[in-house]
Amino acid sequence: MKKSKSLICHQPNTEFYSRTKNFTAFDTLQECISSGGRLPKSQTASSAVKPQKSMKENNSKYSRGQFGHGWDDVDRDCQNTRQEILISMSTNRVQYSDDKECRVISGRWISMYSGKVLFDASKVDIDHIVPLKWAWDHGARFWDKQTRQKFANDPINLVAVEASLNRSKGAKGPNEWLPPKNVEQYKLRFKRIVLKYDLND
Repeated sequence: MKKSKSLICHQPNTEFYSRTKNFTAFDTLQECISSGGRLPKSQTASSAVKPQKSMKENNSKYSRGQFGHGWDDVDRDCQNTRQEILISMSTNRVQYSDDKECRVISGRWISMYSGKVLFDASKVDIDHIVPLKWAWDHGARFWDKQTRQKFANDPINLVAVEASLNRSKGAKGPNEWLPPKNVEQYKLRFKRIVLKYDLND
């Protein structure tokens, strides 16, 4: 039994068994699934030997809380991930709500999705290029909580865009949604993140 890097359990005498070169070996399908693996889409759970409980545990329902509770503030400087992305992506000096410099209220952001220039921080969303729900469905449900929280706050996966496009995108991937502009840049960034976190695309 071979568990591929994308956590798929391939049985001998199947199409992808001989083609899977990077894998973890298991004696039985049940052991593979119990370790966090899953069946290929072409197979049904009935082909496994009593894997249902393990699979159910690994496929618990998605919620935002699975990736931590909101934006993190790792360095405890009062600026959470949203504020730090607003600061780093602004092409002008940002303005804060008070002297503590915890909350950004204005700056100059160029949306990667449209090319539109935004000045009001309240109109800016920090979007996960690879949505959390999409990541969950493509392998993140097998990660530990710490890895999911890191993913949700990783700057490589975050971009300042207008709220309307973020909402229209939702949890969709490139096969279901593409931005009005910079399509190739978006696709390449999405792929880079998928590869970094070894998600199943």
